[in-house]
Amino acid sequence: MKAHTLTIALLSQLFFQNALAASIRSIFLFKDVLKSNTTALKTSGFNSLIIFGIGILDNGDIKYYSNTAGSKDVVVASGGAYTGGDALAAKVRSFKTDNDTGVDRMEISMNSQHVKDLMAKPGPGADTPLYRNFVALKTAWGLDAVNNDDESIYDVASTVAFAKMLGKIGYKYTGAPYTNLNFWTSVKTQVNQGLSESNWVMDRMYLQCYDGGAGNDPGSWQSRLGMKVVPLIWVTNDSKPSQGTTAAAARTKFTGWNQRSALAGGGYWNDYDIEKMGLSYKQYGDVLKGVFP
Repeated sequence: MKAHTLTIALLSQLFFQNALAASIRSIFLFKDVLKSNTTALKTSGFNSLIIFGIGILDNGDIKYYSNTAGSKDVVVASGGAYTGGDALAAKVRSFKTDNDTGVDRMEISMNSQHVKDLMAKPGPGADTPLYRNFVALKTAWGLDAVNNDDESIYDVASTVAFAKMLGKIGYKYTGAPYTNLNFWTSVKTQVNQGLSESNWVMDRMYLQCYDGGAGNDPGSWQSRLGMKVVPLIWVTNDSKPSQGTTAAAARTKFTGWNQRSALAGGGYWNDYDIEKMGLSYKQYGDVLKGVFP
């Protein structure tokens, strides 16, 4: 009887831990990660970091655009090898591996430039430069997923082919839409066709709910997509102040959306503005921990 009771208790604890782990608390990293506040990002409640500014070149090389004054853009994978330097690789890996971190998922965010052409020729095969470069980058940076920030091309066939290629390498694939629900629904359906939900390749959708996506309703997107979404809002900023959101206002927005339609989590655009505006990572992180424990 005691052993049985103990087993039930352990199972209950594991279930509770899994339930906690299921909530997504994300932030996009716009600032050069070599210059970011690594400690704050790891310890403020975020569990998913998405590095913004990765691009595919026409020859299949992969480039990191640092987006930060005084930093240089760098080709991080070429010829099937990692070329981004040891310091950058160590910094990216540290987000997940240091003892004090709460981060368990690292993604890179990219647009769809050159994807259509490269999927047509030479294609998505394992012997192509693009495939081999993504293998090298995953190994060097310890990546979990590739985020698609397509806001202009919207080619379903090549996007699906690219996502399935990444799935074979071991990546998950995510979206970051602000519009064109039909495109994202088609991609999600085709990428995950024949897979159980626990094995979906396209497993997350980070929905922009600011600027061009300010009118988006996460619940409506969830219903159409057939998957829970992660609404993103823009922190207080000096680029488009009207789209900025204080930590207090963020709590109100996330709570309201989540009460109407249970969400996968929440997130922010972006870390650079938090640092530039002298804001608090902890305050924004505490909002996510409170609404999405």
